[in-house]
Amino acid sequence: MYNDAVPVITLDGPSGTGKGTLCQLLAKHLKWNMLDSGAIYRVLAYAARKNEIDFHDVDKLTTLARSLNLRFESSADYGSQAILDERNISSEIRSEQCGQDASQIAAIQEVRHALLERQRNFAQYPGLVTDGRDMGTVVFPDAILKIFLYANEEERANRRYLQLKEQGINVSLAQVVEELAKRDVRDTARAHAPLKPADDAVQIDTTRLSIVQVFNIVLKLINERLYRA
Repeated sequence: MYNDAVPVITLDGPSGTGKGTLCQLLAKHLKWNMLDSGAIYRVLAYAARKNEIDFHDVDKLTTLARSLNLRFESSADYGSQAILDERNISSEIRSEQCGQDASQIAAIQEVRHALLERQRNFAQYPGLVTDGRDMGTVVFPDAILKIFLYANEEERANRRYLQLKEQGINVSLAQVVEELAKRDVRDTARAHAPLKPADDAVQIDTTRLSIVQVFNIVLKLINERLYRA
């Protein structure tokens, strides 16, 4: 179990809602640790393909999950960097294919359990800001503040499309719309740790909000939780 004396802020929601960018901004502002939980599943998916492990082979996947030589490094220019076996694989794990693979693997209960303690170990002083899909519901149920971000499908697809273009990934908007829809179904319909807001989460519609506006809203909530009497 993680150290619940360390303040934790969770940011959950589907792709394209801005939670990753928000997580980086908040962690930098607060000078706290940051966890991009989705990156852990992407790294596992990447490593599984490299090792030619079938995604239906649960035993091999869970063994791999427990043995990953993985760490994250913070970069002022590039955000959180994933280092696997002393090699920076951050660009490789950001492909659309890797994202789909990660979503498929994340639906496996045994895999999620194998990665649970690894994620909780990121809760170190002075605090942790984390983003994902089950951070507030499963991984950090005692977080001091839980945020659930959402936006309409069109806006989310546009954001994701522009993000992929910036990364040099050639994909059509129609493809992004289709893949987002598939991932939403997988994430919300899986039996274990489905994507949903925690009962005590603050839900924010980011459709018509800039990232700065969302940042200011959440920072105000953080200050209220940290410094209330």
